[in-house]
Amino acid sequence: MSTHSYPLGRYGPQQRSAWHRLTARGSVAWRLDWPMLLAASALSAIGGLLVWSATRNRTEINQGDPQYFLLRHILFFAIGLALMGGTIWLGHRRLRGAVPVLYGVSVLLALLVLTPLGATINGQRAWIQLGAGFSIQPAEFIKITVILGMAMLLAARVDAGDRDYPDHRTVMQGLGMAAGPIAVIMLMPDLGSVMVLVVIVLGVLLASGASNRWIVGLVTAGAGGAVAVWMLGVLDEYQINRFAAFANPALDPAGVGYNTNQARIAIGSGGLGGKGLFEGTQTTGQFVPEQQTDFIFTVAGEELGFVGGGLIIALMGVVLWRACRIARETTELYGTIVAAGVIAWLAFQTFENIGMTLGIMPVAGLPLPFVSYGGTSMFAVWIAVGLLQSIKVQRPVSA
Repeated sequence: MSTHSYPLGRYGPQQRSAWHRLTARGSVAWRLDWPMLLAASALSAIGGLLVWSATRNRTEINQGDPQYFLLRHILFFAIGLALMGGTIWLGHRRLRGAVPVLYGVSVLLALLVLTPLGATINGQRAWIQLGAGFSIQPAEFIKITVILGMAMLLAARVDAGDRDYPDHRTVMQGLGMAAGPIAVIMLMPDLGSVMVLVVIVLGVLLASGASNRWIVGLVTAGAGGAVAVWMLGVLDEYQINRFAAFANPALDPAGVGYNTNQARIAIGSGGLGGKGLFEGTQTTGQFVPEQQTDFIFTVAGEELGFVGGGLIIALMGVVLWRACRIARETTELYGTIVAAGVIAWLAFQTFENIGMTLGIMPVAGLPLPFVSYGGTSMFAVWIAVGLLQSIKVQRPVSA
């Protein structure tokens, strides 16, 4: 007779059996990476408080409802969790076969941005308006499909046992697959997303075991391309102004340098423990633009201080640490590459977002993963968590 005890003893045999399957050693729930899941959830919860603080007095954008952005943030968080669950259920291996379809749909959505269906927000034509105040940003989904697509191509012959590492032809195919959507995003132009995608490509190649000559060549080509983009005037004026303000923090503090100047004032005024939630003068005075999205870290710095800002960084560190463990422990190259792509994405985007508020990185219009307000961004990062969890769940369990 089984000695397993059930916390809900009034349940019948069928319910007890289901509970046992759910919680037994080796079950999906048992094998989830709970430190990652709890850290990411804590980041989204903290983000909700920060979004609420940044928008509760913004009557010009909150429809007269102080909880408008908070409730939508919670809704996006809930949908993100559901998408993570769906991703775990499907599994990264099953999604491997669906990559061509996912890739085509994401590129098509990005192309639609360049049509009359696209919407321009803060100088970037990067969204598709859905109505009722909702919109999607296809570049966020492209980050996922580029990771999955390159992983599928680079790992195919290695996981089949034909080779120990991707050959030059396979690398060329992977780069060609990534080049198309990057070019489309550059036309928007969404320079921040392009930067993230370039880092993802480098991270994926490093994890795949491709020749170091490809890495050196891409870095060199990227540097030359950046110079060419600057010299040929491809960037819009607002993007040039952002780089100018980064190069010279004292440049026009009431104009092009206003955002970063106010961000540093907000963070610096928080001190060690902060002014208290909802008590930040820079936040309540609405001095920092886009504070619920790109500059959400300034709310943490001002109202929660160094302790609160450090907590956010520490929680993101837990997510990245657990992701690195998953990448290292998986037995298939495909899973390793997918995990490495997600790590490169989240690590760089976090560094860029926090760095631009501190003045050590140029403003690039990138949200802080899990924390910033935004539906598409929230959905994408939780799908990424689902991919990581799937890699861990589907790894063989030792006896």
